[in-house]
Amino acid sequence: MSTLPNQTWQPHSGRPWLENLRRIGGDGRQLLTELAAQAGVRLNGHRPWDIRVHDPAFYDRVLRAGSLGLGESYMDKQWDAPQLDETFNRLLSCGIEERLHGAAGIALKLRVAAEALRTRLVNRQSRERAFQVGEHHYDVGNDLYEAMLDPTMSYSCGYWAEADDLESAQRAKLDLICRKLELGPGDRLLDIGCGWGGLAEHAARHYGVQVVGLTVSREQAKLARERCAGLSVEIRLQDYRETDGRFDKIASVGMFEHVGRKNDADFFDAAARLLKNDGLFLLHTIGTRAANPVNDPWIDRYIFPNGELPNVERLTKALRRRFVLEDWHAFGPDYDRTLMAWWANLERAWPALEGAGYDERFQRMWKYYLHCSAGFFRSRTGHLWQLVLSHPGRSGSYRAPR
Repeated sequence: MSTLPNQTWQPHSGRPWLENLRRIGGDGRQLLTELAAQAGVRLNGHRPWDIRVHDPAFYDRVLRAGSLGLGESYMDKQWDAPQLDETFNRLLSCGIEERLHGAAGIALKLRVAAEALRTRLVNRQSRERAFQVGEHHYDVGNDLYEAMLDPTMSYSCGYWAEADDLESAQRAKLDLICRKLELGPGDRLLDIGCGWGGLAEHAARHYGVQVVGLTVSREQAKLARERCAGLSVEIRLQDYRETDGRFDKIASVGMFEHVGRKNDADFFDAAARLLKNDGLFLLHTIGTRAANPVNDPWIDRYIFPNGELPNVERLTKALRRRFVLEDWHAFGPDYDRTLMAWWANLERAWPALEGAGYDERFQRMWKYYLHCSAGFFRSRTGHLWQLVLSHPGRSGSYRAPR
């Protein structure tokens, strides 16, 4: 185990580490070396989580563009780390982004401020933009997702409480959702963000319900319809704001991250309008403890355009007067394990995917995405929440299964 420098970061102590960095001047190598050391990461060290720099341009690139520069320089093979997930765990655990923004030059400060302002002023998840994330991310190729995911094609956190492998964890998650929703024969379930139809298939096959699934991805819709053929499942290529009807139960699994704070009222108003008065609504979402969440610039450009993670305050404000919170279940550490299982699948399948046209830069992009996401949850910067909600007029008590 390494030992961190004696001067640990204390946000209200005058930040002597920042004053030291300012005295360094324009030496990007020295500045980033000092910043990384605060997280117990060495530049050009030999431990699995240390960053090995292959191109000196890496230093100025990160100082100029922050997390965007860090990700792009990895894609361009300017640096590596044998255990990339643990590198990110350490960096995020010490609040590296705030430190980097504080120590960097005016260009990065302006970039960060502009992104925060854009999040506040622009509705990046409007109806007109609703299908952008489907085209950019979910339509990349079903062959990629079939190689990475388990047979249920679940692209959200598994539930590992009693599971030993990815498929078991995903089936346990699907069943947990169905039990929390108290699904039974004859129920009509709306699945907002149905993906490749994993929950729709499971609920129809094992609980005898009728399902309407919504997705903004053409490729997802195509495969979900094939997978659910012969079951009482309808898959719609449709935004949640365009949906009508009444449903006994609603689920939204891994989709709320695409809603955006400016659309919270529209989202929960739509759910309240579509849900019967005695129904239940399960919301499964990634969350963050950040006070003012802004989508990471690298994630926004290469993975999930227009995404925005909720925090507790945003959720509770949006739910007030619309729903009763029946249950709030957190199991963020399970996402770390899920992401690393996805990477193991992808790594095994890479020779075949490479032959199908996915190049080395795409592989490095996807590895960076999965590993930095694992570090996000391992560091407890990110969380996974399942909320069960009901109409204020619902009678009787509710006890959530685990």
